[in-house]
Amino acid sequence: MSGPFETIDVERLRSGHGVKWGSLPPGTIGAWVADMDFGIPPAVRESLLEVTDRADFGYPYWPGEDPVVAAFEERMAARHGWRPRPGRARVFTDLLQILQVMIEYATAPGDGVAIHVPAYPPFLASIARAGRRIVPLPMTGDATGWHPPAGDLTALLREQGCRLLVLVNPHNPTGRVLTSDELRACADAAEELDLVVLADEIHADLVFAPHRHVPFASVGTAAARTVTATSATKAFNIAGLRCAVAHVGPDRLHDALAAAPLDFFGTPSTLSRVATLAAWRRSDGWLAELTRTLERNRRLIEEWAAGLPWDARYHSPQGTYLSWFDFTDSPIGGRAPAARLERLARVKLSEGAEFAQNTAVDTAAFARLNFATSTATLTEILDRLAAARE
Repeated sequence: MSGPFETIDVERLRSGHGVKWGSLPPGTIGAWVADMDFGIPPAVRESLLEVTDRADFGYPYWPGEDPVVAAFEERMAARHGWRPRPGRARVFTDLLQILQVMIEYATAPGDGVAIHVPAYPPFLASIARAGRRIVPLPMTGDATGWHPPAGDLTALLREQGCRLLVLVNPHNPTGRVLTSDELRACADAAEELDLVVLADEIHADLVFAPHRHVPFASVGTAAARTVTATSATKAFNIAGLRCAVAHVGPDRLHDALAAAPLDFFGTPSTLSRVATLAAWRRSDGWLAELTRTLERNRRLIEEWAAGLPWDARYHSPQGTYLSWFDFTDSPIGGRAPAARLERLARVKLSEGAEFAQNTAVDTAAFARLNFATSTATLTEILDRLAAARE
């Protein structure tokens, strides 16, 4: 396929100069950061340029309802079959801010915060810095894929003194999309223990058929205890513009946030709001083409992993643009594989140990790869990884 999703110059990457690789050593290709190599949707670019041409950089202003909130509510209903409760959504800068705010308002120092591990490293760091206890819910892999922990979830959360459950779905880094039954098990536990659930659904628009994203708040009566956090930043490649939405279901949290000082949480800029509106309302054609490219790359990695002379115990992600590899039996050895691959193959991945920091879960043999790049660049990356030897 030609077009905006096949524009990466591999020769530039071989020289250490690429879109997302910054100051990497010459010859090193990076696939560790969380953004994509595909630019932004035309509608987003046009909207940003219109604002720039008008020199419209004053304070964000709109009559009536916040247009970002309205676009969020429309999208959840049209694309994911969930109608958010009106008047419960508010705009933040990003999901990490939403997590930090909800930790402070929903828990107290020393409380347990449960989260599936491996987990996005900044989330783990945020929980630890807040003085809360990380309660890991280890994801386990078998021949059929990655799975949340089996057993009595309610008993585990009660025993660990949890007050908040962080549910990342689709899951980063395994790419697992939780089923309705798995979500219901979490909802039942949260109901029995009166927990707040922070549902990070930022990758919801990046799910591969036949899998389907189910908003956690749509499961039974879960909406009343769920903070749904999402953003256009991942699916539409505008993370640096910083705009996210939180739909706050629990009454006590909603009331507490409403009583906070007006500017306590800051205000996303006009540019970030304009980009979000253009993404959610006018860029689904771009998203569809992006998804086709990611699907091709996903299948390429699956075939590559199946042909390796060692068992990577690899499972194709059901959502996201992230691959999670086990290097235990690889020729480079099973500890700190990302550092070794950067030295041996000149490819930079995300180190697996970071995805279990501050927990007893061992992910040191893993590494995460971002495959949101051109197929040519991805092929170069995979060739280098396959040839790496200690």
